[in-house]
Amino acid sequence: MGNTCYDNRELSWLKFNTRVLEEAEDTGNPFCERLSFASIYQSNLDEFFGVRVGSLYDQMLVSKDIRDNKTNMTCQEQIYAICDQVRLLGLRKDACYADLDKGLEERGVDIATFPEIAPKDARYLDAYFEHEVRPLLAPQVVGRKQPFPFLKNQAIYAVVILGPKKASKAYKSDKLGIVPCSIDVLPRLVRIPDYPNRYMLMEELIIHYLGRIFSHFEVKSKSLIRIVRNADIDPDEEMYDDDTDFRQVMEQLVSRRRRLAPIRLEYANMMDESIIDIICKYLKLKKNYVFPSESPLDLSFFSKISDILRNEKDMFFEKYVQKYPPDLNPRETMMDQIEEKDRFLFYPYESMDPFLKLLNEAAVDPEVVSVKMTLYRVARNSKVVEALIRAAENGKEVSVLVELRARFDEANNIGWSRRLEDAGCSILYGLDELKVHSKICLITRKDGDGVSYITQVGTGNYNEKTARLYTDFCLMSANRDIGEEASEIFTRMYMDEVVEETKHLMVAPKCLRSKILEKVDAQIGLAHAGKPAYVGAKTNSLTDKVIMDKLIEASQAGVKVELVVRGACCLIAGVPGLTENISVRSIVGRYLEHSRIYIFGKEDPEVFISSADFMTRNTTKRVEVAAPVYDSEIRDRVLNIFKILMADNVKARVQMADGSYERMRTDEPPLIAQEYFMKDAGRPEKPEDEGNAGDGSAEAAAEDSEGGGKRPWFKPRMWKKR
Repeated sequence: MGNTCYDNRELSWLKFNTRVLEEAEDTGNPFCERLSFASIYQSNLDEFFGVRVGSLYDQMLVSKDIRDNKTNMTCQEQIYAICDQVRLLGLRKDACYADLDKGLEERGVDIATFPEIAPKDARYLDAYFEHEVRPLLAPQVVGRKQPFPFLKNQAIYAVVILGPKKASKAYKSDKLGIVPCSIDVLPRLVRIPDYPNRYMLMEELIIHYLGRIFSHFEVKSKSLIRIVRNADIDPDEEMYDDDTDFRQVMEQLVSRRRRLAPIRLEYANMMDESIIDIICKYLKLKKNYVFPSESPLDLSFFSKISDILRNEKDMFFEKYVQKYPPDLNPRETMMDQIEEKDRFLFYPYESMDPFLKLLNEAAVDPEVVSVKMTLYRVARNSKVVEALIRAAENGKEVSVLVELRARFDEANNIGWSRRLEDAGCSILYGLDELKVHSKICLITRKDGDGVSYITQVGTGNYNEKTARLYTDFCLMSANRDIGEEASEIFTRMYMDEVVEETKHLMVAPKCLRSKILEKVDAQIGLAHAGKPAYVGAKTNSLTDKVIMDKLIEASQAGVKVELVVRGACCLIAGVPGLTENISVRSIVGRYLEHSRIYIFGKEDPEVFISSADFMTRNTTKRVEVAAPVYDSEIRDRVLNIFKILMADNVKARVQMADGSYERMRTDEPPLIAQEYFMKDAGRPEKPEDEGNAGDGSAEAAAEDSEGGGKRPWFKPRMWKKR
């Protein structure tokens, strides 16, 4: 097939993050939401370098011949292509910041620099520096007896080339000075009195006074730097044996991550090439990984500015309060309602409360004998965990598989595993070779008629916070066949095994991808027979080449394939003779599109919801679960959700045959799918319940992330000179 319809995973992901940046540029979005998207763009890029580029770097050290199976690029070629693209995006990010900075000034918020302030303000900042900041600084001059310091991941440092003063005989050559600027006990935004909203960034203050800090030297060149360290950690077999607690291993790995090698260096303020060379030498970093910036090195302070402007309602998305599903009665038990028929929740438009109610009912129901659950990511103050603890304290058998390898949630999960264990829950940490990413809960009841099950399968984590920010599904069923298969899944996992075959559920790694391929093959057969054939899917990413090749085969057979892929998509649609029957679109908006849908067939279609993306890591290296939607009303609802997503002509970008993405061009009335779902949801929760108050979008584009109107394009503007 050649490479004409494949895209590189990393480069495709950068296209996704470009779509996030577009939301920051888009004047059709409320102003503070644009600030959030700009911050998300940066945090996404930080994680991308730490995880994905870090992984490529590690592979390159093992072998220079490792190649991407879709584009045949070596790791080094991919890294070079990534760095080239990120440099171009950096210019665009700087231009976006310049426009946002101008917008802040128009709205009465000023991020000031020293050349702009009045003498009285300079005197205040001088005193503030001397009394509040300087006592907390830890400056260092690098020399033979003062080794280059350890630079923390994503912290900001002032670096300076120091020359000997003419009158000094103690120092005869240039030195390198370093001052940490990220001071936890002091605010990043230093407020300047006598103005309602005028601030100076802490690093701006510190770099101004470098001459005072290093008073025995002449300051010859100065800059701000920030590094991102490799975050690609995995348990190493050599670190533990059968007698070692895996939780201890993960604690060691989390600690080790803090000291992994730098993978990216950013600097602001123009500095001499010599200082870049010196820092790269100390960090053992090639200059290809060095990136200039004309905007602040860390945009997370935008969230503080949003807090300052919180009362300006027009600067945020309109407040949305989650709804209670209209088909559920809050005065009846969830168990009775689920036994009556399958039940379905659509986050964040509908509340997670009915599922939490189910867990709390199970904790006190005398007929419930056990609760089994997989936890991948949970909230900091988790009501889900509290319900499980309550069930254990009430004598229920509570078995919880806590995946300790959930990236960047390892420490949180380690803590929760201890709390659950202390409460009497049986805890598993995951399988030896596989991450457990499935979202499945099984409640088992014993009554006079024997055993019955209530099974819940979801597309998203058991996390009340993200249930208000991410679009996800929650399916709850009393179907006995599904319950028995769910029971078998847990039994196998407790024995460090996986399910080999199922009839109803799809379960990775053994019987998810194979079943998807079988169902696509069935559609190919229909197409060859001249019958309507269709495959639809909504995923976060599409990178599994086996599935991609099958979709290409389906397209060539005449099967219509519609894909909604938020992030990386390595399949290029619309290529004549290969993917001309495939369409791909990505939706980036107020909420993070996180739900997964599989659809097979045009007439009487089979519909599944799933925790698994079409990625090799999901289909072959994790335990994932996809559940069939048997209830006709719920199935029709999921199909309609997919239809509305395909009809979005404002937030959707359509993939072109060259792999680029463009906004929809249509004469149809504007349709924003997420706004449609907000209006279409059920009745409001109680007023005191927390919904999206305009602050949810800050996380709605992240991750594992994400308006219409005219898209401005701004010429780069230099960040204000110091």
